[in-house]
Amino acid sequence: MAVPKRKVSKARRNTRNSANFKVSAPTLVECPSCHELKAPHKVCKNCGTYNGKKIVEDKKEKKAE
Repeated sequence: MAVPKRKVSKARRNTRNSANFKVSAPTLVECPSCHELKAPHKVCKNCGTYNGKKIVEDKKEKKAE
């Protein structure tokens, strides 16, 4: 059975574990129809369009009808 011969220092342990905690900012692109920031290859949450087509209807428009 593998048993450590010496104590692993806190600095060595934390250096090894620090690679798992890297966080990067999400990629955002501008929506061509409403110019809000959105995730690429996703439907715009603000206007509901994707690839120049209306995919999701707004709740305001649905109630007005």
